[in-house]
Amino acid sequence: MKKIINKLLILAFAFSTVLSCKDPDNAIYDVFDGVTYGAVLRTLDRVSTNYNIFDLNSRFEIVIEEQDEEYGGLLDKVNVYVDYTDKTDDGVNNSKAEVLLKSIAASEFTTSANGLPTTTIAATFSEALAALGFTIGDGNYNGGDEFNFRLEVVLTDGRSFSAADASGSLQGSYFQSPYAYNVGILCIPDSPITGDYVITMQDSYGDGWQGSKIVCTIDGVENYAFLPDYWSTGLGPFTDGTATITVPAGASTVVWSFVAGDWPSEVSFQIYGPNSGNVIGDFGPSPVEGELALNLCNE
Repeated sequence: MKKIINKLLILAFAFSTVLSCKDPDNAIYDVFDGVTYGAVLRTLDRVSTNYNIFDLNSRFEIVIEEQDEEYGGLLDKVNVYVDYTDKTDDGVNNSKAEVLLKSIAASEFTTSANGLPTTTIAATFSEALAALGFTIGDGNYNGGDEFNFRLEVVLTDGRSFSAADASGSLQGSYFQSPYAYNVGILCIPDSPITGDYVITMQDSYGDGWQGSKIVCTIDGVENYAFLPDYWSTGLGPFTDGTATITVPAGASTVVWSFVAGDWPSEVSFQIYGPNSGNVIGDFGPSPVEGELALNLCNE
């Protein structure tokens, strides 16, 4: 049914495009029409997008590139904001409101291979904690909690653009310009915690994950968990399911991550620890691609 609906929507979109000569009202058209208004920040590289609770020097680090209607000539600065979401279910909410972490002036940018302003944006775990008023080791932050970084590009004429201005096109895989990044707190012990990790999975539409999957890489070997795809199997419905991934004794490295397929907005899942049986990760709908922040502190 979904594929039939998709085809109808595509036809409707094509018809409306023929009837309309007006571009969508968002920043991407303003930049690439070359007419007037807008600016984008592209993500060129996600060097590190999680913190380790045991390492105050662990870093959030990305490389960005700015483009405006004068190909970077209007850039004044980029502001970096951060807030904090307490995701620990202990009856106490230690979430923190957004604060300005730093500003990066245009003079600090270099020139990318595309001829546009580029820079590295980084913040250590200790810097993020201090900016939000946490005291190191106070117990008010935990593995599985989340920092939320937001970028704002400010132009020399006073205009500014941020996450609220980014359309779906800007946030898509081609432009990689979300303006916002979720940075989880990982608990990375000296050696992997072994045993059976139970994963419960849901799909809100009921037709499976359609290419989305959980990947557990153990000493370089990938192990997968996902709901089957109704459209390729002809079976179903696939609204929920359970999988188990075993981390064997003697494992040296374990990395959990999520890969998004079609319709990740329908995907959610929980991962349970092998010793405690507690939920050590609860993700979705629309889980963020990349390494998963698991709360292994209490395992």
